[in-house]
This record gives sequence, C-alpha cells and structure tokens, in this order.
Amino acid sequence: MNRLLEAELIYGRLLAIREPHLVARYNKALAAFDLPQTNLTEFYIDITGFSPQVAAELGDPDYLDPLKVNRRFIILTPEQDSLPVVHTSFSNTAGLMHEFFSANARAIHAITLKDTLYGEIEDSVSEVKTLDDLLSINEVKFKVLSAEDLLGKAGQLRQLCDALVTSPDAWRDDAMLERMVSLAKETGDIRQNTLVPDKLVFRHDAFWADHFGGVFVFVDEKITTVICDPQAPGFRRSRPWQVSYISIDDTAQVADFLARTGRLELPRASWVESSGLFAHRLEMALLSVAAALDPVPDLTRIDPVWMQTFLHRNAKAISDRGVYPLLQEALRTLSRTGNLRMADIDPKLRLWLVRAEPDHPDQWLTNRLIAHLTPEDFVSRFVFDKQGFYRAYDQYPEAYRDYVVSRLSDTYLKDKPAFRKRLYGLGDDHA
Repeated sequence: MNRLLEAELIYGRLLAIREPHLVARYNKALAAFDLPQTNLTEFYIDITGFSPQVAAELGDPDYLDPLKVNRRFIILTPEQDSLPVVHTSFSNTAGLMHEFFSANARAIHAITLKDTLYGEIEDSVSEVKTLDDLLSINEVKFKVLSAEDLLGKAGQLRQLCDALVTSPDAWRDDAMLERMVSLAKETGDIRQNTLVPDKLVFRHDAFWADHFGGVFVFVDEKITTVICDPQAPGFRRSRPWQVSYISIDDTAQVADFLARTGRLELPRASWVESSGLFAHRLEMALLSVAAALDPVPDLTRIDPVWMQTFLHRNAKAISDRGVYPLLQEALRTLSRTGNLRMADIDPKLRLWLVRAEPDHPDQWLTNRLIAHLTPEDFVSRFVFDKQGFYRAYDQYPEAYRDYVVSRLSDTYLKDKPAFRKRLYGLGDDHA
C-alpha cells in the first residue's frame, strides 16, 4: 500500500488541513458525531471531509460511514468541492456532494468563513439488510448542522426580523433588539449573506453499492435492474413486479442487458481504431498471464519484442484464457469489414469488445460494471472501480505490484481527462 500512497494512486488530490482553527472546527464536528477528537495537527480530507489519517488514528475507516448508509460529511471550506471521494459505499456519493456544493455555493461560502457544516446524507433507511433496503432509496436529503450553531442563530435572527416587521410593538422590545444585534454580530447581515442552504433533497438514481459483495442498480423508465451476487438477501424476491435481477456471474446476460438498453457502444472500426482500447486490452490480457507465473517475469522493459517473445513462450496459457486471440481476431475483422457480429462472439467474452456508450447518463456506472467483469484490465479497473482495484492489488505478486504502480503513474496519472477521452470516449472530468 505504501507504493500506492507514494504514487498518489490512493488518497491522492486531498486537501491539507493544518490551520489550527480548521482543526478545531473539525474536532467539533467529530464531537457532534460522538466520535473521539483527533490529536493530529495536520491531516488531509476528501470532498466529504473523510481523512485517511484520522481514520488510521481512530482505527476506524468507516468513522464517517458507520453503517454504510446515511453517509456523514464535514465541510470546512468550499475548496472541498474540487476534491474526489476516496472512501464510500455508494458510487454516487461524489455526484451528490458536487450537486450539494453547486446548489448551495453561496451559503457554504458564507457559513464556512466562520463555522463548519456537518451532517448526514439521509437515505430512507437506517440500515441495509436486504436488497429491498437499497431499492427503497429513491432520493436523499442532506441533514445539515453547523458546529458553532451558525445555522441555528441565522434562523433565530430571521424569525426576529420577521417579528420586527409584522409586530407593530416589536421595536419597543429592547431585549429582542439587543438579541438581534448580538446575533447579527455572529451571522453578519443575513439579508446579504445566504446562510441557510436552499436545496437539500436530491435524486438517487442508478448506482453501485458496496453491499452484499457489490450491487449495481440500473433504472429505466418501466423497470429497475439489479445485478449482483444471487446469494444477496432479497435476490429475485424484493419487488419482483418492478425489478429484474441478473446474476453478476452471468456475463452473457449482463452484456445482453447493457446492449439491449443502449448502454454499450458496440465495436466499430470508427472508434476502436482511434481509441486504442483493443490494443490496450491485448496488452492487459498478456500481462495477466505474466502475473500468474511464478516467478513473475521482468516487466521493466516491455516493448513489442518482449511481448512477441512472451507470446511464443506462453502460447498455450494465453490461448486457454481466450481473451488475447479474441481481441486479435476482432481487430482483423474490424479492419476488413468495419464492424463485428456480436452474435458470433462467445457471450462470456463479449464485454472485452465493448465500452460504455459515452453519451448515456450511466456511462460511468456501466464502465464500472465492465471493469468489474474484466478484472485483468487493471488500468480500467483503477479508473472506474477503485474499490475493486485495491482489493485485487492486495493479491498481486510483489513484482507485479511494482509494474502496476509504474504503469498507472506513467499513463493514466499523466493526463487523466485525455486518457479517459481517448480510450473510453468520456469528455467530462471526473475524480
């Protein structure tokens, strides 16, 4: 894990918190959550306020996500809006946080000048015990509090201002006027500064959840589709009249669903050749064979000659896996005809030949599912399925870990938006 930290492949792009007043505010938020305060004088946070250093100190990586639902957050500064989320149980946590920041930018800026916002992203359930609990989450509400009660004081001042306007004798109440002056010294002029966030409720549509081994939920107009381990409690029993279930082990049915609902970009020469995705996956297929060898061969000088030599020496193992010959034949066919007949492809291998439809709203979730089901492509898994990548990384041989870190540092981290645009056709910036 130290390699990942040093290369900023885990807990990268976080915000340093070292100013004493911000540390003190963070501690007040922790205390409000009934958590021990940190003794650290410097730590780093993500968009939700999660700090890997504080988590290590508390011995609890889920200190802001204790039940993997109703995620807690701590907002010290508007700068958090540009940060990634590095520890979450739902794939859309970052999106919800960005929406909250965007919809309440003025209030967040005004409040964090003097105070800290904290609270929970409240779901409709307090605990996830079955798939039905996940399916009941249609929207979330941000429950927002402030460490110094600036929100409460602003609310009090608003009520007193309203009373001053509506009650003809209110201006004679010296105690009330003194209270208003006292509150205004803390809140500022609430006529100019918006101190109360306006938009607190947000939609919770398609998502991945880190429950029951990983659950993918896709929402279409008339039906919701759940893809997960069939052993998950509630599989094919929760809401069967409105939910379709697919075993995550049934890659053929998964591929069929994604294609049928327009979530896949099927292989055509127009994008395959320009993206280099198949060439990338060819290399990933070879490397996965190399990683399984004992010892792992020297991967420090990979070039076309090395790959050709490795291919000849390990032809049977490569052929048995099926991915490399499939991709080679697909490239040859595309160069001749411009497209592929997916019906002719082994259903279990079809996801190696596609990517998410770049214009579909579920592009990131779909790419995450593809990466999950093609785990040999560690680059795509790091891009879209970091939790899965980190778990797989722990199982890699030591020599392969070195190569994986080097490869990601020299390629994806160099220019993440350009890399995603070229291989996956994604134009938006994403953490």
